[in-house]
Amino acid sequence: MRIGLLGTGNVARALAFGWKGAGHDVVLGSRRPGEREGLGFPVAGLGETAAQAEVLVNATPGNVSVELLRSIGEEALADRLLVDVGVGLSDDYTRLSHPNDSLGEQIQAAFPRTPVVKTLCTMDSTAMVDPGALDGPSTVFLSGDDAEAKRTTGRLLADLGWPASSQLDIGGIVTARGQEHFAFLFMGIAGGLGAHTFNIKVVPRKA
Repeated sequence: MRIGLLGTGNVARALAFGWKGAGHDVVLGSRRPGEREGLGFPVAGLGETAAQAEVLVNATPGNVSVELLRSIGEEALADRLLVDVGVGLSDDYTRLSHPNDSLGEQIQAAFPRTPVVKTLCTMDSTAMVDPGALDGPSTVFLSGDDAEAKRTTGRLLADLGWPASSQLDIGGIVTARGQEHFAFLFMGIAGGLGAHTFNIKVVPRKA
């Protein structure tokens, strides 16, 4: 599958390595592709990346994601799965840029013909692509309104090492706000552990 990752930061590069290792064809999208060479992957402009990809992944800073996607255009994004892993935080990490909803919801509202699935935003980039290195199984969440888009996303998660037993569909795109608002608990746990590479596991009551 041809996967276009919008962004060239740590998260985008980690996911690109993970999916490339699983046999996918990946390209990174940047506003300034000429300045982002030597990353180990092809880098193209945002519009060119969207045009090439079967699946797009938003790994841009959450406080500018909608603006960047609008620069690509609604027609270019229509009928294409967009996996959103972004979280919008203020520069001092004390506030969400979408405190009353979520970035995932705002993207879906801005691009109604683009099925959006929120996932992977409750962990750091190392855990995203190497869940087997954690001390036991953990949980990755999926939020979205399109069932087929979530099934495709689930297969892509499996390619990163997330078995179906670790994937939890928590509902429509409105539930993305729960994933994104976890950011503050994530930072608290990281402070308590003294490390950022960890994840949580949903443990249901015994049957």
